[in-house]
Amino acid sequence: MALTDEIKQSIQQGYRDVLAGKDIRARYGQRLMIAEIARYMGDITENDGQRTSPASACVVEAGTGTGKTLAYLIAAIPVAKALGKTLVISTATVALQDQIVLKDLPDLKKHSKMDFNWTLAKGRGRYLCMSRLEARLHDEGNTDSDTMPLFLLDGPKNEEPGTRAFFEEMLASYGSREWDGDRDHWPEQIPDDVWRQVTTDHRQCTNRHCSYFDSCAFFDARKDLDDADIVVANHDLVLADLALGGGAILPEPENALYIFDEAHHLPDKALNHFAASLPLNATRQWLKQLSQALVKMQPYLAAGTQAAKSLDRISSASREVDLVLNRVYEEAEQNTGWEFNEERRTAQWRYPEGELPEAMAELAAESRIATANMVRQLGVLADELQGAFDERKEHEIDRETAEAWYPVIGSFHARAEDQLRLWTAWCDPGNASPPVEAETNSETGDEPEARPKTQRSPPPARWSVRQRWDHAEDITLYSSPVLADNLLYSRLWSRAYGAVLTSATLTALGRFDRLNARAGLPQGSRFLVVPSSFRYGEMATVEVPAMSAMPTDDGFADELVKRLPDLWAGEKATLVLFTSRRQMQQVRDALAPDYPDLIITQDDMAKGEVLRQHCSRVDEGRPSVLFGVASFAEGIDLPGKYLHHVVITRLPFSVPDDPIEASLAEWVTQRGGNPFMEITVPDASIKLVQAVGRLLRTEQDTGRVTILDRRIIARRYGQLLLDALPPFRRIIEH
Repeated sequence: MALTDEIKQSIQQGYRDVLAGKDIRARYGQRLMIAEIARYMGDITENDGQRTSPASACVVEAGTGTGKTLAYLIAAIPVAKALGKTLVISTATVALQDQIVLKDLPDLKKHSKMDFNWTLAKGRGRYLCMSRLEARLHDEGNTDSDTMPLFLLDGPKNEEPGTRAFFEEMLASYGSREWDGDRDHWPEQIPDDVWRQVTTDHRQCTNRHCSYFDSCAFFDARKDLDDADIVVANHDLVLADLALGGGAILPEPENALYIFDEAHHLPDKALNHFAASLPLNATRQWLKQLSQALVKMQPYLAAGTQAAKSLDRISSASREVDLVLNRVYEEAEQNTGWEFNEERRTAQWRYPEGELPEAMAELAAESRIATANMVRQLGVLADELQGAFDERKEHEIDRETAEAWYPVIGSFHARAEDQLRLWTAWCDPGNASPPVEAETNSETGDEPEARPKTQRSPPPARWSVRQRWDHAEDITLYSSPVLADNLLYSRLWSRAYGAVLTSATLTALGRFDRLNARAGLPQGSRFLVVPSSFRYGEMATVEVPAMSAMPTDDGFADELVKRLPDLWAGEKATLVLFTSRRQMQQVRDALAPDYPDLIITQDDMAKGEVLRQHCSRVDEGRPSVLFGVASFAEGIDLPGKYLHHVVITRLPFSVPDDPIEASLAEWVTQRGGNPFMEITVPDASIKLVQAVGRLLRTEQDTGRVTILDRRIIARRYGQLLLDALPPFRRIIEH
């Protein structure tokens, strides 16, 4: 749809109004981003609401200080409204999601004349299930009850004092509407094992048949979705919706304009979403729980009914699964090259090229057949129970029994489906993946060239992990795609009306190749790097001091202990980033006695509390040194006086035993490539840029970055990493 003068005017006027209303000046990069997104959306052609132009995406790298959230909102809202499409904004983190919903969208509406509404979309598992809460309270008071069997699923009961009082407080707060049932809105953090007891999923939920449907927190939240101009979601929810076919939770992709903020996370999120795992012994224990549940359910079903027959079939199918799992365990235990040592109780084995040994492949095929039969029979029983909710028809099961047992069978059904996903993935030929669409050969700002149609994606990664505890052990089987390119293209890019991807770190070594390969972006996509408003050369330095040891040397930790006090001397706020928790703790233990009340590590307490204590010390005029690993290299925001010095102890190369990365490296090698230069170095570049990005958060910030890994100047690839950093003034000791 070509941009009409009315849409252009709406975008321009909206931007002017916001600048005037907030008394801020226009930013060059922000204006470029607005124009690029608007042009992209205007170039999409359609007929009767359906996209007719080839699939494409708009990729914009915009660093800190650009104001990218305002840019994409200003550009996309008028276009989406004119098209009658829903604008779906997806983030990787709750913090950004909350910022958009609670700050950015209200700000835009307040300061502009744009007319729009929005809602926040979360998965069912983020909301309270009143049926489960009631059952939990019933279970607390009637420990021998068979009429409320939901907590057969929850394992050992939490008998800590106050548990019942906590659930009663939850019920009272929801009943009085002081709390809306959203886990994230409860005043304190709710532990996962507690929350699982009072939430549900699509397999356990009885939807409109539930007696609490009219007051359901999840469905109350969903009421706004259909009428919202803007839906704010997260990457996991978008992927979950696509896995269900698209349109099950969020608007159908064909009727949505997507904005993926923090888009560099999307490929890895997709891999995690489509990965599968199965712990063998834990699954056999779960089969015992299933058997116990079937025994307890039997008295509620009349003999000879379809449901009673299903019960017998499930019992028989579960025994077949248990027998084959036992054989799988014996095969994996006896014929795998496990390597343990004194310090590790975990051993990992990756199957080269994803190829299973013949004996294991045969057992996987048997397991798949047996598990599929169990899934089918559980589905039949779930359907029988669901049928009892239809009051227009007579049924062999009474409604009370159906209400009590449908969530239980639904949970077992969902777990069995998860197990079947692993066996399906292990039986998939893997090397028959369809060709991907576009070659990852784009320079910044250029469109990618067409990828040869004969090129195939790598086979899936398959591996096993054996764990030992004091009185037990288990072997867990895993499978994962190695690249998410085909998954994202077929489920998302090829269907979406339009999609914008943005983040501060989308290029690696100055190119979009890495993102393009891992995300499977369409051939017609467009790419832009927005220039930063920061005057990097005036605001900060990057320093590489002389070191007597390299990170690969045994004495490197001792060298860190010796050098770090000089580096933070005179500084009020320092962040020291490690690539290994073990080394972080080793250095902390060596330095803490001489520097009490100075060092805080990210493992000392919850992340928010660590940052609060750090800022409190700085506010009091006391120096503070934060020690952190990967999550602190990306996920923290300490503007102004709260951070003046970032110390990077070691270049952030990936762990060499990661099975997915190892499988990708193996595939690149087979194609005649260099996995270190094609995978490891670009990945490290992105992580390094993210790490140094902690330093400057506003245009008023100043400071320095110190890199203690001299490979950045001593190795050939080091110059590439150094040149990919913002153009700080360099101070390098030789």
